[in-house]
This record gives sequence, C-alpha cells and structure tokens, in this order.
Amino acid sequence: MANPFRIFRHVDFGRTFTALRHRNYRLWFIGQTISLFGTWMQAAALGYLVFDLTRSPAYLGYVGFAAGVPAWFFMIYGGVVADRMPRRTLLIMTQTAMMILAFTLAALTFLRLVQAWHIIVLAFGFGIANAFDAPARHAFVMEMVSPEDLTNAIALNASMFHLGIALGPAVSGITYAFFGPGWCFAINGISFIAIIIALFLMQLVEHDRPAVTRSPKSDLKEGFRYAFRHPVIRTVILLIAVSGLFGSAFLTIIPAWAVKILHGNAATNGWLQSARGVGALMSALLIASLGRFQFKGKLLTAGTFGLPLFLIAFAFTRWLPLSLLLLVGVGGALVIVMNLANALVQIHVEERLRGRVMGIYAFAFFGFIPLGALWSGALAQWLGETVSVAAGAVVTLGFAAAAWIFAPTLRRLA
Repeated sequence: MANPFRIFRHVDFGRTFTALRHRNYRLWFIGQTISLFGTWMQAAALGYLVFDLTRSPAYLGYVGFAAGVPAWFFMIYGGVVADRMPRRTLLIMTQTAMMILAFTLAALTFLRLVQAWHIIVLAFGFGIANAFDAPARHAFVMEMVSPEDLTNAIALNASMFHLGIALGPAVSGITYAFFGPGWCFAINGISFIAIIIALFLMQLVEHDRPAVTRSPKSDLKEGFRYAFRHPVIRTVILLIAVSGLFGSAFLTIIPAWAVKILHGNAATNGWLQSARGVGALMSALLIASLGRFQFKGKLLTAGTFGLPLFLIAFAFTRWLPLSLLLLVGVGGALVIVMNLANALVQIHVEERLRGRVMGIYAFAFFGFIPLGALWSGALAQWLGETVSVAAGAVVTLGFAAAAWIFAPTLRRLA
C-alpha cells in the first residue's frame, strides 16, 4: 500500500485547482457545485421521509433499488448514445428531466399527497435520467480540459460532488426539522437551473463524430470486448462493481441507523451523511493537490483496505461523535477508490470508445448499488442494522485481500 509520508511529499496546494484555468470547466464547476448541493439536500430528506412514512429499513432498500435498477436497462446503452450525439445536448436533456422530477416531488409533498409508492416511482424516474446522464458526464470531462489536466479535473469533480454531501445533508436535516421535506425537494429543483445555464454558456470545440454505420448492438459488443480484454480496465471495473454492491450498501440504511442505533432524528441523519461528505471532500482535494503523481495504483489499493476497516469500526460504534469521525474515514477511503478508478480508466481508454467504456464503468457502480440497497435493507430488517453494515464491510475487505494477492499489477499502476 502507499506510504502516507511519500504521498504528502507530493502535495502542492498550488496545483489543486489547475483545471479551473479552462473557462468551460469553470462554468461546469460552478454550475455542478450548486446543483449537487440541491441533489444531496434531496437525497438526505428523501431517505428520512421514506423511513418516516414506513418505519421500515427494508423500504429504504426498495427505494434505493428503484433508483438504481434503470442502470441495468439503460446505462450501457447511455454510453452508446454519448458516443453518437453531442454530450452537452444529452446532459441538458437529462438535467432538465431531473429538475422536473424534483419539482413534482416537491409539489406532492407540499400538497400533503406524497405516499411511499410515489417516491418509488419518482426514484425510478431519476434512475432513468441518471442512466443516460452518468456516461455522458464522465466522458464530457475530456471536452472541457486538456489531457494533462484530466486527473485534476476528475479530482475536482469528486471534490464538488462531496462538498455537496458535506453541506447538503446537514442543511437538509435542519430544513426538514424546521420547515418540512418539501422545501428540500424544491431547492433541489431550483439548483438544476445553475448547471443547465452553465452548459448553454460553454464554448466547445466541435468534434467530428464518426458516421453511424452500425447498429447500437454492434457498438455495445465492441465496447464490452474492449473493456474486458483490457487488463487494467477489466480489473478496475470489477473493483467498482464490488464497491457498489458491498462497499456502499451501508448508505441505504443511514436514516434507520440515525433513529434506531443512535436514537436521533432527521438532524442526526443529516450529520451522518455530511460526515461522510467531509471525509470525501478532504480526500478529493488531497488527490487534486498531488498533481501528476505516479503511484495511483498504490493509493487506490490503500483505499480498498481503508474503506472496509473504517466500516467495521463504524458498525460497532454507538457514540455519535466517534461515529461521525469514522464516517469521515469511510468517505475519504471511498472517494480514493472511486476517483482513482475513474482516472485510471480514462487514462487507458481510446477516445472513440470513451462513452461506451464509461457507460460500462458507470454501470459497474450504479448498476450494483440497487442490489446492494436491496440486500442491505432486507438484512437490516431481518438481523439488524449492525449485521448489515458489518457484512458488507467484511465482503469488501475480502475482495481487497484477493486483489492484493491475485492482481498485483493494480498497485503498480502509475
């Protein structure tokens, strides 16, 4: 695993925001930061509202499953679409769709009509939009920055994503407690306007896309063949799938954990979600400040071990301050895994296949999250939240050990 002292010798905070020298990326960064704040306000409020309506951790799993299952049907095809049409246009369409869904959820809540099944249907709608959004969003980074700033831009993407996690749930918990969940959903709807305007304002270099001469099925087959014959991309995609299925499964039951394990309320749920975001933000900024470092594989390996170890400790902690501190560690380790996995795939993939491979990469994570939500919620209902969190952590730790033994090339990647 990476020597932490070696890591900090490479830190240069003057390089942390180098990708912002690109005008298009600055617009993206500002718009996405605002939008993600609203997204995580909604995510935290939605989970607590579901638990408030049903008092069932299993139902939290159903909602997570509904939000993620569209990835199985649409996300890989979304990668084909991202290679066939302008990615900015596709992103404007998906962001607009999610804005409309957020306002619909807000209206149902303000009118006191919202029911648990409404939330499942709307979660499914968000999942469909995300299935087309995620591949385009990942591939779009290369259109906004130069190749040498790619890793920094990916790290900054993670930093704004987790800044939203750090701030959004905490504000959501307070807003929910004092004003109700409807305002959390309405603020999210408004926040989408920022990224839509930013996308319209970008001045992009038009790329000649190859003429469409083959069927989508043929394009899909080519993308799969390429991804699973490439040793680095194949290993990283398997790692991301395990992280989605087991390493992130605990997120589903955080609202139940706040109430049943820590005896808290909506504000407690917000603090737990935000603690993970703080750790993730710290790791993202650290990676951004490392510049063009040459030990990505070692740092990635460290993250694969750190994530389950922090989760095991969290599973058996009952004191809120220590729980928050451990979730900071969980968030930090998770973003190391996700950020460096993304960077390594983007570095090794051919440009003509970028959308399709990033569609497979996004599916490996988002496609397995709903299954993780389903088993985690069901196990929490059956044997308790502690067993559910610990089980996911143990499986994730086992995979990290297997990767260390059977895929030693992973930790040698630069």
